[in-house]
Amino acid sequence: MKTFLAIDIGGTYIKSALIDENAHISDNKRLPTAQSLEAFQKQILSLVSPMAGSIAGVAFSVPGKVDIHTCTIYHGGALAFLHQLSLRTLIKQAFPHLEVLAENDGKAAALGELGYGNLQNTTNSAVITLGTGVGGGLILNGEIYRGSHFLAGELSSIYGLESNNEIKVYGSLGSAVQMIQLIGTSLNLKNPNDGQAVFHAITQKNPIATKIFKNYCRQIAQLILSIQAVLDLTHYAIGGGISTQTILIEEINRQYDALLDKIQYNGHKIVKDTLHRPTILKAKLGNQANLYGAVYPFIKRKNK
Repeated sequence: MKTFLAIDIGGTYIKSALIDENAHISDNKRLPTAQSLEAFQKQILSLVSPMAGSIAGVAFSVPGKVDIHTCTIYHGGALAFLHQLSLRTLIKQAFPHLEVLAENDGKAAALGELGYGNLQNTTNSAVITLGTGVGGGLILNGEIYRGSHFLAGELSSIYGLESNNEIKVYGSLGSAVQMIQLIGTSLNLKNPNDGQAVFHAITQKNPIATKIFKNYCRQIAQLILSIQAVLDLTHYAIGGGISTQTILIEEINRQYDALLDKIQYNGHKIVKDTLHRPTILKAKLGNQANLYGAVYPFIKRKNK
C-alpha cells in the first residue's frame, strides 16, 4: 500500500502527516514556518528526506495562487517570498522518484471535506474557511473548481460594502481574527485576541459582544447568499478555528433565514421563494482538512 507525505504550509506553522491509500493518517508534526525562501526550502527538504525511501509522493497545501500542473506558487499570501517557487522542481531535484502535487489551501480544505468530511456525496457544495481572511473552495459537478486562472473561490476578494469612501472586501468583513479583536478591544480585555474569553462573553449574552458577533454572522450569511444566487449549491461547510464554536453555525443559519425573510418585493419574499435553501454546517476535519485534501487526488487516482 502506498503512503504519501502531506504538508500544509501556513503563515505561522507548517503541519505534516503521513496518509496512506486508505486515508489513515499518522506521524502528525507541526513546526514554525521559516520566513525566508532559502530557509523554507531547507525546511521542506528536511521534512521529506527521512521519509523519501518509504513514500510514493508529496502533496502540498499552500497559500496563494497555485498552478497545479507545475506546482508553482504565485504571490503566496502572507509568505510573499514563495512567489514563483515550483515545489515540484524543489522536490524532484532532490528526490527524482517522488510524485509531487500542490493545491491552494482553500481548495485543499474543500477536497478534504469532499473526500472524508461533511461534503461527502455532494455534487455542488463549498467550504468557507474563516480565519485571518476568508478562504474558499468550490465543488461543482463533483470536482474542485479552479477557474480559468486557478483563482476560483478567492472569497476574500468579494466586494462587501463602501463606507466613508473606503471599500471593504470580505477579507476584512469576514475576518474572524478582526471580529475577535474588535470584541476584545470593546470589552477592554487584557488580551483582545483571546478568542476563548470573547466567546465566553458571547455565550453569556454580553450586549456589546453579541451585537458585534451577530453583525459578523450576518456578513457571512450575506456572502453565502451571494454565492448561492450564482451557483445554486446544496451545502456550505464552515471551517477555520472559530467553527468549533457551535453558536457560530447556529447564528449564521439564523442570520441567513432572517435575510431571506427581509428581502421582499411588493410584499413577496421573492428570494426565499426562488432560491434553494442550502445546508450550512460545520466542516468536519478541522485543522487536518488541508492535509487530507492535499493527498486526495493521489488516493482518488488509486480508487478509480
